[in-house]
Amino acid sequence: MVLDKLSESLRGTLKKIAGAIFVDDRLINELIKEIQKALLYADCNVELVFELTKEIKRRALEEKTPINISKKEHLIKIVYDELVKFLGEEKPEFKLEKKPFKIMLVGLFGNGKTSSAGKLGKYFSVRGNKVSMIQLDVHRPSAYDQLKTLGDSININVYGDPKEKNALNIYKKFENELNKSDIIIVDTAGRDALSEDLIKEIEEINLYIKPDERWLVLGADMGQGAKQQSEQFHKSCEINGVIITKLDGTAKGGGALIATSATKAKIKFIGVGERIDDLELFNPKGFVGRLLGMGDLESLLEKAKLAIDENQAEDLGKRFLKGDFNFLDLYEQMESMSKLGPLTKIVEMIPGFGNMNIPKEMLEGQEGKLKVWKVIMQSMTKKELEDPDLLDSSRIERIAKGSGLATQEVRGLIKQYKQSKKMFKLIKGVEDPEKMMKKFKGKMPKGFKI
Repeated sequence: MVLDKLSESLRGTLKKIAGAIFVDDRLINELIKEIQKALLYADCNVELVFELTKEIKRRALEEKTPINISKKEHLIKIVYDELVKFLGEEKPEFKLEKKPFKIMLVGLFGNGKTSSAGKLGKYFSVRGNKVSMIQLDVHRPSAYDQLKTLGDSININVYGDPKEKNALNIYKKFENELNKSDIIIVDTAGRDALSEDLIKEIEEINLYIKPDERWLVLGADMGQGAKQQSEQFHKSCEINGVIITKLDGTAKGGGALIATSATKAKIKFIGVGERIDDLELFNPKGFVGRLLGMGDLESLLEKAKLAIDENQAEDLGKRFLKGDFNFLDLYEQMESMSKLGPLTKIVEMIPGFGNMNIPKEMLEGQEGKLKVWKVIMQSMTKKELEDPDLLDSSRIERIAKGSGLATQEVRGLIKQYKQSKKMFKLIKGVEDPEKMMKKFKGKMPKGFKI
């Protein structure tokens, strides 16, 4: 989970509210102190934290509780509303009103600029855009190779010239080809620190290319130092957007998250992992929902829409509910699920699941089990996949040898498959949840695990 410690602290604070008998001044003051402590630990700017908590306190003391909710629910809603406002309120929208649409990335060395370029390329290309990327970092020897490798992995054209030492000359050399694209992503040079040479180079590139978007790439591990970097880059090329990277690997990402207040530029995307798909459009409402354990259904549905064919999913769903599915169907479902990302990240997006405190190790263990099952199924023949009832002892031994696994692993998959079929047959035709539970009573397959 992004910002695990901050999330844990804020959820603990909300649980105190939910468990309180009365909402009084004492509870509100305690709530304010807990939120301040959590945000300051996450390296958020002190001044901004006190502004936020001052507004939460004012609303909690002055606002009348709406008729349809309790005081405790109203207090939780105030915390949610103000945290959303704190992080930018609305998610960004992209209207490609002209072609090519140019996005220039700037930032210091080591913040994940080139990786973000590749992730952006994937994000926009899977949404039907013709994307090209160009590498203008003439100082880092492997910069072009890194971007080219990323581009090749997602079938996107990458331009650059590792021998040329003038960034602007590289852009001019490939300008005609780039202009045939819908979107151009420009990766510029970074440094260990902002220098006069770097600023001059960025200013020249910005003046010539005239990008539609100029996004600063900031690592979440920069902490409050991110504010100074935001201000300096804003002076050189008027930043109008920010990408926060490494949010999955640091407890102190708050500094970077609110660094945008220095430039008034909103966060456009967040990097939540190392995979090329681990880039999300920043939705403050969904992000705060995840922090507080309320889920982020909108982001989950967007991921599912891109990963799973709608008609295929509907057909597969009908077969599962009939209890009429085989290993091929099971494999197909697992393939679709893997495209959504790790289970630990999927679970935090499902409303209600974030507060269930499911151990991370358990989810990772289940994920490992799914990978083992996929290997086993890849060692089966087409007939065995279509008709699992064919799997006798000799076939099980052959599959185990072919997959390099123990026979009990193969038997474990068969057992889970049979239990799943039994469960779906019990569900078949039952719409009333209470009737369904009665139907389950005494009939749930022994040892079945959901």
